[in-house]
Amino acid sequence: MTQEDVRQRKVRLGDLLIEAGLLNDAQLQRALQEQKRTGSKLGRTVVDLGFVDEVRLLTALSEQLRIPFIDLKHFKLDPQLVQSLPEAVARRFRVILLSREGGGLLVGMSDPLDLFALDEMERILKLRLAPAVVREAELLAALDTLYRRSSEIASIAGELEGELKDSDFDLAKLGADNNSDAPVVRLLQTLFEDAVQMKASDIHIEPDEGVVRIRQRIDGVLNEQVMKEARVASALVMRLKIMSGLDISEKRLPQDGRFNIRVKNHNIDVRVSTMPVQYGESVVMRLLDQTSGVSTLDASGMPADMLVRFRRLLQRPFGLVLVTGPTGSGKTTTLYAGLSELNSPEKKIITVEDPVEYRLPRINQVQVNAKIDLSFARVLRAALRQDPDIVLVGEMRDQETAEIGLRAALTGHLVLSTLHTNDALTSAMRLVDMGAEPFLVATALNAVLAQRLVRRVCENCMEEHAPEPRQLVWLEALYGASLSGRRFKRGVGCHQCHNTGYAGRLGVFELLEINEPMVAALRRNDPQGFAEAAQASAHYRPLAACALDYALAGATSVDEVLKVCATLTDEALG
Repeated sequence: MTQEDVRQRKVRLGDLLIEAGLLNDAQLQRALQEQKRTGSKLGRTVVDLGFVDEVRLLTALSEQLRIPFIDLKHFKLDPQLVQSLPEAVARRFRVILLSREGGGLLVGMSDPLDLFALDEMERILKLRLAPAVVREAELLAALDTLYRRSSEIASIAGELEGELKDSDFDLAKLGADNNSDAPVVRLLQTLFEDAVQMKASDIHIEPDEGVVRIRQRIDGVLNEQVMKEARVASALVMRLKIMSGLDISEKRLPQDGRFNIRVKNHNIDVRVSTMPVQYGESVVMRLLDQTSGVSTLDASGMPADMLVRFRRLLQRPFGLVLVTGPTGSGKTTTLYAGLSELNSPEKKIITVEDPVEYRLPRINQVQVNAKIDLSFARVLRAALRQDPDIVLVGEMRDQETAEIGLRAALTGHLVLSTLHTNDALTSAMRLVDMGAEPFLVATALNAVLAQRLVRRVCENCMEEHAPEPRQLVWLEALYGASLSGRRFKRGVGCHQCHNTGYAGRLGVFELLEINEPMVAALRRNDPQGFAEAAQASAHYRPLAACALDYALAGATSVDEVLKVCATLTDEALG
């Protein structure tokens, strides 16, 4: 049966599946009843009921209709061609334009029997269309990736710039306008929708000379869009200040605030930071998606043997466990994952944070407030009078907080905290450098978990890659053996990874459990002795070695490993 046959007479999917031997009459009747109840398409219904595997269903459709079955994961899409079909139409009919064929177009469809969709698209595009079968999940993912909001953002910014005329310019009125159709509101809404769609962690709004830059941090790397409508920045900052409860008249001092917003069924907690710069005020917004909840330790990517050891440390009744790394390395995410496993009716848990990032049930979370002298140390003292079993201190920032936390760890409390250091080896001595007594650190500290985030190679466009000779020398020094002949992976860039070669990130970990030789070195305040004892311990492996394991498995690239190696000393490599 050809597609022309389908066009000439109405062919039903159920009949095709029975003809292909994939369904029997009883299953079809059950699927039709379920379809009436849910309103879903029959193809989705039979797959959800488990009657037919999706790949078998689509393969049968391809064979019966004599049309191609396209795997979108490995298909090179043309963004301009895809976007020539309006997004609303593509999403409504679950279709995507694949390529030009002769005088027409090849179009991917999750339901190639939808003749109304074909006719409507031919009317819009004024071209003859040839259908192909694609997986619905892959199609929707490709639409999310390719239909960026960049042009929409620029269009609304232009509209807003037109409203900001010198003759009737009233920024305060514009900022306070609650009309959801106001361009500034629609521009912000579009910015947030684009950021959520791209899974951005931060949005930067930066006024510059004659332009405003909108940058999103995706997988740890900033992506920039430049708009010529410079005055738009002031309107955006005004609206964001109002939403965050900040002082709209204060433009000379930095301010911090937060608000919640719901975007595309995602509940986003937005942390706002403003700072005066040369051409106005810069705004950075950290986006925390509360919808998915707190991540789990199993999802952290921690190696299985290390995960067992870390969980054992969390079950100890007292002592200090530190998680260290630079800003944005996932320290808080790891601690929250650990807390969620410890959270039970039998345990009293108190957290002291700045700010509280995720709300957790049953846990008493306190946010420090410098304006009223509610510091880490002050809250921590009060928390210890609340009879806690476990205390989480957002960050060891000063001597007083460190000493209170260490003493709490010695008096029957499990204390979890973070520290800004490069690796596990330097963390213990960092506490001593902050002013904590060496004997106190030696007695209270149980372990240090250091971590980084490296980008994951895009599975859609990965290819084999041989490192340069200079890179290979570093990698072999780290590995301790020859890597000749070993193959690594890298991404060449495609529509799914926005031509970066990377999609998502992985945690890289280094767990250091404090043993007797390390305790002795800490007591005598001997950094070199501590480092030597740590490197000699049975389970210790440096961060870069963990990153190299991922590279050898094809999960990340050599470049990402070398970024981690950049913090290593010659002694660590040896």
